[in-house]
Amino acid sequence: MKERVTLTIERSLLEQVDKTVDGSRIKNRSHAVELMMRKALGSHQPRKAFVLAGGKGTRLKEIANGLPKPLVPLKGKPILEYTIDLFKKYGIKDIIIAVGYKAEMIKAHFGDGKKFGVSISYVEEHDPLGTAGPLKLAKEHLTSTFVMCNADELKDIDLNDMLVFHSTNRGAATIALTTVEDPSAYGVAVLNGNKIMTFVEKPDKKNAPSNLINAGLYILEPEIIDYIPEGFSKIEEDVFPKLASEEKLFGYPFSGQWFDTGTPQRLKLAEKEWRGFLL
Repeated sequence: MKERVTLTIERSLLEQVDKTVDGSRIKNRSHAVELMMRKALGSHQPRKAFVLAGGKGTRLKEIANGLPKPLVPLKGKPILEYTIDLFKKYGIKDIIIAVGYKAEMIKAHFGDGKKFGVSISYVEEHDPLGTAGPLKLAKEHLTSTFVMCNADELKDIDLNDMLVFHSTNRGAATIALTTVEDPSAYGVAVLNGNKIMTFVEKPDKKNAPSNLINAGLYILEPEIIDYIPEGFSKIEEDVFPKLASEEKLFGYPFSGQWFDTGTPQRLKLAEKEWRGFLL
């Protein structure tokens, strides 16, 4: 619940606050002040992240040289390390990684996370469980708001701002949405305001409802685990539609860089254009 307050602040400070307002990422003075307070206090920032790293990466087989997809190098380090850097930047240092294919190689590289400045634990899929099933393996550890993402994408996103958005809407799940020129290879969001009504999978470019696609990063409440069926399941097909029907699913468009590295062509593009982010 938000409350209206009156503050007396030096004009010079307000001028600095107003300079951060751009009308899109930071919408107004109140939004700017709330973001600054959250960053200063670390208020309600998720402290735990869950990463899906169990896929085989079949489409990268020819260039992976026997590595699991999260360990494929880009600009000198494994793809998954960039996600860990992102979490660490926003104070998220308790990370659970769901592993399956070549799990021991991933565990050997990242270990307990100490050399990366974080704490890493693992849940292991002995049989493939999809993009939702692994969450049930970690249910006892996911007891408060947490971040979830895929291991094979590069994302430059303001997690503090996304959290303010998530908290304001008070939904069960917020999906980060990125804009692509051609959405025909992805799930495209259909929005009503901030609420996601549905996703249209791989639409024809001319008939796509928008250019906003699922960027593979979510802020979630623990309750979503109760929506997951037993065994293999996909969060995109088995969980998000249920949340959308209950008006508990929201979309957060962001403007930072995003790359899908799931094919040799996309990996090559990311290698060329990924700029990273300031730590």
